[in-house]
Amino acid sequence: MEQGAATVPLTESGGDVTYAAPDISVLMTSVGTIPDQILPTMAEVFLSRAEDDHTALLFEDSKWSYRELVREAAVRSSWMQAKRPGDDRPWHVGVLLENTPEYLFLLAGAALSGATIVGINPTRRGEELARDIRGTDVDVIVVDAAYAGLLEGLDTGAREIIRSDSPEYQALLAEHAEAPAKATAEALDPSNVLVLLFTSGSTGAPKAVICTTGRWARVTQVSIFDFGPDDVAYNAMPLFHGNALFSAWSPAINARGALAIRRKFSASGFLPDVQKFGATFFNYVGRSLAYVLAQPESEAEADNKLRFGFGTEASTKDRAEFLRRFNTPVYESYGSSEGACYIINTAETPEGALGVPQVGHFPEVVNEDGELCPPAEFDENGVLLNMEAAIGELVSRNAASMFEGYYKNPEAAADKLRDGDFWTGDLAYRDADGFFYYAGRTADWLRVDSENFAAAPVERILARYPGVSVAAVYPVPDPRTGDLVMATLQLTVEAPDFDPEAFTAFLAEQKDMGTKWAPRLLRVTRDLPVTATSKVDKPALRRQLWRTSDPVFEHTPEGYRPLDESAVERLLAEYAEHGRTQLVG
Repeated sequence: MEQGAATVPLTESGGDVTYAAPDISVLMTSVGTIPDQILPTMAEVFLSRAEDDHTALLFEDSKWSYRELVREAAVRSSWMQAKRPGDDRPWHVGVLLENTPEYLFLLAGAALSGATIVGINPTRRGEELARDIRGTDVDVIVVDAAYAGLLEGLDTGAREIIRSDSPEYQALLAEHAEAPAKATAEALDPSNVLVLLFTSGSTGAPKAVICTTGRWARVTQVSIFDFGPDDVAYNAMPLFHGNALFSAWSPAINARGALAIRRKFSASGFLPDVQKFGATFFNYVGRSLAYVLAQPESEAEADNKLRFGFGTEASTKDRAEFLRRFNTPVYESYGSSEGACYIINTAETPEGALGVPQVGHFPEVVNEDGELCPPAEFDENGVLLNMEAAIGELVSRNAASMFEGYYKNPEAAADKLRDGDFWTGDLAYRDADGFFYYAGRTADWLRVDSENFAAAPVERILARYPGVSVAAVYPVPDPRTGDLVMATLQLTVEAPDFDPEAFTAFLAEQKDMGTKWAPRLLRVTRDLPVTATSKVDKPALRRQLWRTSDPVFEHTPEGYRPLDESAVERLLAEYAEHGRTQLVG
């Protein structure tokens, strides 16, 4: 899942200065149109750039033109063909690298050879990592010095593990230095699987999403961005994830623009990189925008060439602050790694909304029985009055043909598809004007005192509290029945220590705060656990409960008080009294 909300004119908190973002149509092309001619495979897309001397790639102090990129791809293609298994083993090349040019050369090489790249998630460890690799039938693994240690002692099932920084690997590539830039028969088949992209794992074990060369080619050539050859897309998001490939590299390839990459995301490195590379665009996922904004403010931030940013899960507050500090608007949309549902923002999209469906996509919000949920109704304070009825699962109608499945996981794929519709696993609601709003994952439903509500609206309120960069709300077992609301607040580096009395007063002032929404347990941290794509790792938070070195507070009739040892003993006794101790370990 990749989600976010639209950007609208914003006002600086506490002042009267309005920062109006430009009309999104100025920066984005007509998303409802498709080019008259589309090259059917990524092999043909790359080969069409074989004589192009525009800058294609920027990395540290080096750069490559498209001509040089295709040349490097041809070398990897020839090497992959030489490494092709001689038996019936799938032709899968596992890539466990930082964001380096070699990663992109291997992806482009696979596009020419017909091999499949498996983007291995380096945040996985031990048997989970080994299971990811074995489960995707990786034959050869290319790994660098940063991650080689992760594979030590693991049964990966791979025939060979090669260090990309070794003399042996360079010697192998040198043997194919004169290979012609051409595509194999498999590479010219649009149905050939080019990449296996693991889902983020924010709600469970990651699944390997199938992405054919035809699908990637289509995404690349139907770019929604108004990019040109002079644009530079800056990407520090992991290359094993679809956001980096589809939201940064694809539009750059399509426009013959440049892609600037960083080995891994760094909040402190963002501004220096943007300035060094002359970036005009950046992409982000999860909480990375919040981490950039947590850096000390500097007058140098406005010294950039950025035209806009594009990503997921940044709050309205963060987008307003980024516009103020960097003089750069930030836009969001909703999409899935599976490619079956896409919602875009428009100039008319209300604050807090995702937007409207892209042409060719037909999402609806339905209840558990598949029935259409009624439009959302709001009061004068913006409170959603019919939450339980209006919120349902986001379902993309007639989208089965867009979803190419999960590798060797037909059960998970079947769970997503029902009668040709794709069930996203995300909660949403829709207003009377047809704009969609995100309400969390299906696991983010909470039931308190027989009332159902979603986490996302509560998170949006808690994120307003001064000094909060990220708010995560999630259910944990209530001692008696149903759920207990727990929240974790990540404070910015500059924020003072948490003041429970001030926070209690803040909640009392929020007119759109539901009567059951106030967190019973509140954890305060400077470092939230996140997935590889900077999404909050809510399963980890739920498992940890109050067992953390971070300060935890309990909501009492007198306000929030520290959850000390005596309070924990009292809480555990309450679980025991009602026979629910097993739910909290």
